[in-house]
Amino acid sequence: MDFAESIQRLGETAVSERYGNLFEMYERITGENPYKTPMRIYPAIHYTMGGLWVDYNLMSNVPGLFVIGEANFSDHGANRLGASALMQGLADGYFIIPYPIGNYLAQSKLSQVSESMPAVREALEGVQGRIDKLLSIQGQRSPDSFHRELGKLCWEHCGMARTASGLKEALKRIPELREEFWSNLRVPGTGSELNQNLEKAGRVADFLEFGELMCTDALAREESCGGHFRSEHQTPDGEAKRDDENFTYAAAWEWKGEGQAHALHKERLDFEYVKPTQRSYK
Repeated sequence: MDFAESIQRLGETAVSERYGNLFEMYERITGENPYKTPMRIYPAIHYTMGGLWVDYNLMSNVPGLFVIGEANFSDHGANRLGASALMQGLADGYFIIPYPIGNYLAQSKLSQVSESMPAVREALEGVQGRIDKLLSIQGQRSPDSFHRELGKLCWEHCGMARTASGLKEALKRIPELREEFWSNLRVPGTGSELNQNLEKAGRVADFLEFGELMCTDALAREESCGGHFRSEHQTPDGEAKRDDENFTYAAAWEWKGEGQAHALHKERLDFEYVKPTQRSYK
């Protein structure tokens, strides 16, 4: 983070009046003068910006499905800062969710569930089949190596700023990486005991699907809004350029089956009282 241009334009005194406290703390920690040397700070993707609808008790529109932390929209929507994200996770987890879940379980007449039920049998067989498949590949690459490569792909092409060309490159590479994952993965150990490598492999398999969908959604949204910044869509001042006429909707992507393209469902957003406006940091 280089303030040289701002200092040249506004003067060191003006910058000090705005950020002096921050600069002083930074210099104490690093021993470097941020007025003279660029700060070693880089904007990064901060968790995942949530947005699932919840009621006052943090329950979604699916009965019994509670959504806590920044997966819901209750406190901050997409305005995700470090302290507020931490606050929402702590507040929801420690202080709020134990009470509505307890009340829901106490007031609900839940039917008995046994392993003989078809739905339970199907779920158990599906999980066991996935575990057996992950363990049987016996390839050369660890779950961590796939995780790192996928993370770098998403960081470079679907991070703080995205472009159509970069997103298309990621959408070409991720299916190739997924194919290699299911043919060249190696998970040491067994499935009959605690196996963190097996757990990680299962998560990476999900991340591959999610990463592809995230890039697909980012490519479809031809605007810059909230935490989504498409470099092709910005004002002459470098600010995010919205397109409320065409993109005032929540995108709900439907899974159509293995190897099939997801189907996009647009849920229109209506703002009756507070209208969307152009955001500017100037």
